[in-house]
Amino acid sequence: MIIELLRISVPRGKREEFANTLMSMVAPIEGQPGCLSCRVFEVWPQRDGLLIEARWESQEYLVCYLRSQTYKRLLLLSELGVAPPSVEFFTVVEFRGLDLVEDSRTSPD
Repeated sequence: MIIELLRISVPRGKREEFANTLMSMVAPIEGQPGCLSCRVFEVWPQRDGLLIEARWESQEYLVCYLRSQTYKRLLLLSELGVAPPSVEFFTVVEFRGLDLVEDSRTSPD
């Protein structure tokens, strides 16, 4: 799995407009082959940025998405920010959940 994070620095007074536009892009992104999920977050505590997180089954699916018109629209929006966007990709080797918490809390020191 690959996690993509794109942070956009929003111009003053445009947060709601940017947020609505990003939210309208969630369904088209989730409709891309290989997309596991897509979410939009507000950067806290500054509230001057928005973060879109997408999770992909594989790098092949991610690359197809990066070449898509949907991603082109996202890039164009990100260029309207007050600073260059921050884009990060994380390749997940192992995924754990509450089982790790339980193991950690029940294992002897």
